[in-house]
Amino acid sequence: MLRLRSLVIATSLALAACSPPSGDAGKPAAPPAAAASAPAKAATTASTGAAVSATNPFLAASTLPFQAPPFDHIKDGDYQPAIEEGIRQHLAEVERIANDPAPPTFENTYVALEKSGVLLNRVLAVFNGVTGANTNDALQKVQEEEAPKLAAHEDAIHLDGKLFARLEKVYEGRAALKLDPESLRLVEVVYRNFVQAGAKLSDADKAKLKELNKEESILSTQFNNRLLAAAKNGALVVDDKARLAGLSDADVAAAAQAAKDRGLAGKWVLTLQNTTQQPQLQGLADRATRQALFAASWDRAEHGNADDTRALVVRLAQIRAEQAGLLGFPNYAAWTLEDQMAKTPETAMGFLRQLAPAAVARAKAEALDIQRQIDQDQAALKQPGFKLEPWDWQRYAEEVRKARYDLDESQIKPYFELDDVLQNGVFYAANQLYGLSFKERHDIPVYQPDVRVFEVFDKDGQSLALFYCDYYKRDNKNGGAWMDNFVGQSKLFGTRPVIYNVANFTKPEPGQPALLSFDDVVTMFHEFGHGLHGIFADEQYPTLSGTATARDFVEFPSQFNEHWATDPKVFAHYARHYQTGAPMPPALVEKMKKAGLFNKGYDMTELVAAAMLDMNWHMLGADAPRQNADAFEQAALKQDGVDLSYVPPRYRSSYFLHIWGNGYAAGYYAYLWTQMLADDAFGWFKEHGGLTRDNGDRFRAMILSRGNTVELARLYRDWRGRAPSVAPMLIDRGLKAKKAK
Repeated sequence: MLRLRSLVIATSLALAACSPPSGDAGKPAAPPAAAASAPAKAATTASTGAAVSATNPFLAASTLPFQAPPFDHIKDGDYQPAIEEGIRQHLAEVERIANDPAPPTFENTYVALEKSGVLLNRVLAVFNGVTGANTNDALQKVQEEEAPKLAAHEDAIHLDGKLFARLEKVYEGRAALKLDPESLRLVEVVYRNFVQAGAKLSDADKAKLKELNKEESILSTQFNNRLLAAAKNGALVVDDKARLAGLSDADVAAAAQAAKDRGLAGKWVLTLQNTTQQPQLQGLADRATRQALFAASWDRAEHGNADDTRALVVRLAQIRAEQAGLLGFPNYAAWTLEDQMAKTPETAMGFLRQLAPAAVARAKAEALDIQRQIDQDQAALKQPGFKLEPWDWQRYAEEVRKARYDLDESQIKPYFELDDVLQNGVFYAANQLYGLSFKERHDIPVYQPDVRVFEVFDKDGQSLALFYCDYYKRDNKNGGAWMDNFVGQSKLFGTRPVIYNVANFTKPEPGQPALLSFDDVVTMFHEFGHGLHGIFADEQYPTLSGTATARDFVEFPSQFNEHWATDPKVFAHYARHYQTGAPMPPALVEKMKKAGLFNKGYDMTELVAAAMLDMNWHMLGADAPRQNADAFEQAALKQDGVDLSYVPPRYRSSYFLHIWGNGYAAGYYAYLWTQMLADDAFGWFKEHGGLTRDNGDRFRAMILSRGNTVELARLYRDWRGRAPSVAPMLIDRGLKAKKAK
């Protein structure tokens, strides 16, 4: 996942692409949030609460390589005053642009706007990274205090009539300016951002929008913080080790360590990841424990206590519908998809409805196989049978897989040691395709001891970027996996990329290897695909740089990069036994290949269900009544035919972090849309020789290095030679039979 910022202002207000929770790089995550009616004054007043010290490490660019954050000097108390000083400076810079007596030009308006907000962007890039991956109570308090101030600041700029008049004057005369293509694209993107943020509204409607935006920013931040607490507090505490039968020794040890970390001696804690299904459900033999773990996941944010998110969800949906209505759109989805590849919610839902019937049909067939396995097992044990429930799926699907393919997850994991996957898999594929090489740096400070830093070198040996990786689960880390920038690439500023990948893999006991599931392996390739999109950025303007693209394009490079995890040459290079170094035996590799499409009906159905749930929430009109979160969810899933009792959506409304706190509102379909792009793109590689430097260099030059400098549908067509086709996706995901040659 690319984390898109919610607590953010980015250079030139396009929300500079690759960052923690936000919106896509063409516009704010939700329409920008805001405060009072006198924009400039309100933002200034709201921003003077914390005095900034002259020694604050954010006041000047870091002197470390690539301007990497000086984490050894940054204290929790440095963030808030730097954010508020950044707001003050940014506003003063923008006011000078708006009040410039000279006629508006591209340089004194658009480029000047690009150059504004340096301090604010610098501190937010780091703050958002740390609060996502290593937060604490003090930082969460800063988040909640600063969210409305930042929202007010953003509106103060987007809704400034003088500034917009200058932007509009240049925009209307752009054809005569003879700008280079990237500069012309900047004019069009920034102008559209302002219009979509409400720049053309009446003063009365601007005031209404500001209030809605302010409330949205507060509630979104509260949702993030409540959900983090809900996941921590919802973890399953087990008193009897016998209840953990079936888990590996490593998983049991990790559960014991998690309990120890919480001061629960003699107990075991099964922590929750952000998805509905939990990885331990595959191993747990005790059905009551499985049910308890599933219930802990399913109900984590629905206990009617301080962690309950449902009231926030319902109000956020209302606010977004009202924002869209003010901006002239029938619903939030129509507003937010206007600058995406899909363009309309009808197109996005039509795409999902192409997938749903085949996915559901396959899931039902898989369920029959699993039910037979359950019945067979129970008969052998001379115990009563039971009906398949969602907490049974993972365990018995694994049994079916073992029986059908003679494949056990425990056979596979010893061949996927984390560092081998990283260095001999992820990095190796990048070397073969693009000529990159990597050198670990131990002299760059990090925000947490588990974080590692690598310098990235280009094919000619030139230093290109820094890459941080933070792979282990922590209670103070958001769930899931994501990529972002500490420093974005821009020729205008002379900055090069400082990229990070974050995941939530189980940390082994000291001295033990970190062995991954193959899903974890794919996650590493996925997030590094985002990393490559940022590493190869080659733009003049930060607004258009790297991953600053539409949501339904930005997941394309990451999902495309997943394909190299199973490329025979790459796989053979990293899939080696952690103890002996022996490659995975050919027979086991063949079993993995044959099992590759196993459970795809389930996987696709839970994704489609979540995407449809997202779209239904964000297709509510401004006049829709206040919803009951649980009833709405049930009705939406039933209406779209994805309400299988044993295949719950990947995320429920109450813990759907992507859409309520991470900028993917009306955009979760993008993961499936970009699977279509990725599978179609990989087809081109197969047609042209696969893993070759020529193919990689062409993909880098025409896709990965272009950012948002070209209309994205055209960018894809220019590289592929045609528009994307859904057929490879249906075949690759096991939803359609491959035609015999």
